[in-house]
Amino acid sequence: MSRREETGRSLAQDAALMRRRRIVETAATMGLILVCVGMIAPIVSMDNSTLGDIFKWVYTGGAVVYIVARLVKVGAPGDSLRVRRIRRMEVWSGVCFCVGAAFWFYNSARFGAYGITLGILRDTILFTLAGALIQIISSWMLVFALRKQHKDSVR
Repeated sequence: MSRREETGRSLAQDAALMRRRRIVETAATMGLILVCVGMIAPIVSMDNSTLGDIFKWVYTGGAVVYIVARLVKVGAPGDSLRVRRIRRMEVWSGVCFCVGAAFWFYNSARFGAYGITLGILRDTILFTLAGALIQIISSWMLVFALRKQHKDSVR
């Protein structure tokens, strides 16, 4: 009995799931690109507070796009518990990015408008690195878990 017969899914349902997964992964990638652009621009030009104010919003937009993309369910109903937990781990990466954005707003309001410094961005950089680390680890784990799940289903 094939996996499709076990789960009772049709080809149309599988195609819809793959289309949704592709859209979600594209949105998550765009969110990560916005987060990266938001982090690079103020560090390159630390004396320009206007640039910092603009890219604070770029970073926040990227964090929101990323977490919304990760909250959309793209797993197949027959996915193993391990795969579902790894996909849930990716959501925590988005939470780290959103906390970093909140700290950027909080610290820029607290320290005033004398320019973007590493003091303002300290917490944002910390949470961005934590989110990136979680994303990298979960991506690797997901590839290996899906490969193992596929290998087990073929047997």
